[in-house]
Amino acid sequence: MKAYSLDFRQKIVDTYLKEGSSQRKIAKRFDVALSFVEKLLKQLRETGDLTPKPHGGGRIPKLNAEQLSLVSALVESDNDATLKELCQQLQEKTTITISRSTMGRVLELGRTHTFLNTLGVAQSRLTQR
Repeated sequence: MKAYSLDFRQKIVDTYLKEGSSQRKIAKRFDVALSFVEKLLKQLRETGDLTPKPHGGGRIPKLNAEQLSLVSALVESDNDATLKELCQQLQEKTTITISRSTMGRVLELGRTHTFLNTLGVAQSRLTQR
């Protein structure tokens, strides 16, 4: 979800300060969460600024592009291997330990990528994720 615009944030604050309405009423009027209004006013009090904070970034992937290609090679060399066996093979080659569920997600991503490539979609989408 994108951050609310600076203009919209300013309208909320101006309405709150001019009308003296409760935060709950302001939230309902502008169709935003009460917690957003509370955090916005707190940010204004503490920093004097209404600009949105930067995104937190998300989770760091367990495997980099090189390790993902290694997993792909492991599957190609032994396509009957179980998830647990693939995890063990990866650990032997890289000393990285991942769970069976993580390996399953990695393989699902690879399967989607292979399917998309058969449709002519650029291969770079896998490395962008």
